[in-house]
Amino acid sequence: MTETEDRTHPQRRANAAAVLDRAWDCAAFTASDVIAATGLTRSTVIALCDELVDRGWLAELPNARAAGSEYRKGRPARRYELRADAGTVLGVDAGQHCITATAADLRGRELARAHRDVDPDGDDPAARLAVADATIAEALDRAGALPESVLCITVGVPAPTDLDGASPEGERRFWARMNPGYAAHFRGRGWRTEVENDANLAALAEGAHGAGAGASSYIALVSGERFGAGYVVDGHLVRGRSGAAGELRLLTLVEGVGSTHGIGNLLRRWALEARAAGTADSGSPIMTAPAESLGAELVLAAAAAGDPAALGLAERMAERLARICAVLGGLLDVERIVLAGAVAASLDPVLKRAAERLGELAHPPGPELVASTLGGGVVSLGAVARALEVVRSDALDLEPLRP
Repeated sequence: MTETEDRTHPQRRANAAAVLDRAWDCAAFTASDVIAATGLTRSTVIALCDELVDRGWLAELPNARAAGSEYRKGRPARRYELRADAGTVLGVDAGQHCITATAADLRGRELARAHRDVDPDGDDPAARLAVADATIAEALDRAGALPESVLCITVGVPAPTDLDGASPEGERRFWARMNPGYAAHFRGRGWRTEVENDANLAALAEGAHGAGAGASSYIALVSGERFGAGYVVDGHLVRGRSGAAGELRLLTLVEGVGSTHGIGNLLRRWALEARAAGTADSGSPIMTAPAESLGAELVLAAAAAGDPAALGLAERMAERLARICAVLGGLLDVERIVLAGAVAASLDPVLKRAAERLGELAHPPGPELVASTLGGGVVSLGAVARALEVVRSDALDLEPLRP
């Protein structure tokens, strides 16, 4: 049997995957740790660790005695760890207005981030792809990483995606404009590529790093210009037949809601309407702030400070949000609904009243309503988490960088 055939033998491949799983799950390990976890023989484990070191996945560390541990007798144990620098993963938030790229190592540690604006109404696929390319190149350059180090890229888009990463033309071609062929574009570079709905990636981030942790069923509700939802039910991301499970067109049918417009969109619009109608006090920030800065953050900050007009808008938003959460929570019987995105940090004036109203609207026990702590980078975090999942599951088919 040749070395290549030996590597691809099903049992040896399964054993190698078991060793690598141990490497992903801990900072450092010994052969004894793997034996205890897998039941493999010592000779098998040692041989596989040597192979994985040779391939570039593992690094052998100084033995436990050299590292300072005390031994009464016997040979010091050989110690190994996953090489975090064996490759790079990319998480990209390709939103309507801007594109953010995050480069991370194989432990998920952020190495660098880059951000560029993009024409939100542009209809040229090549132009959007060019901005994505430039943003990614900048992130890799800042990280000191070469393009050939990229083991996987995950791109989050404000559109449903199928299992191949393509989006339909619906929503007046909005979805197709937001996803101008990212999957084929990056696969053409030889990169493992995932293209996923941005709210689904936000849900993965909340489960891995944020307010979804510890809940087996929760919803990440992303709100900027539009509402989008990522559902995790019984520990599994729910995508639906065509990846459109989190598209919230059903909100057009909900009394007191009527559209998919998000918190950022609505508070800006309502504040401008109040300003035009003169219904706010002359000293209110709604009246005095420059029109271009009159957005959700300003309104919510004014509400937190007790401004009557802003409090009225926050109350209006709370009623709408409670109705949305009552419908979504009632459909899926989730433990928690996490408000995610850049606006989440400012939502205190809305969330308290929305939670009270949700208690009146939802069948008890209703879902807990909380704000994300992950900020505007939540989609990028989810994209990195998903890219790491792909690398972990496909590692034996990938070629890491040599030491």
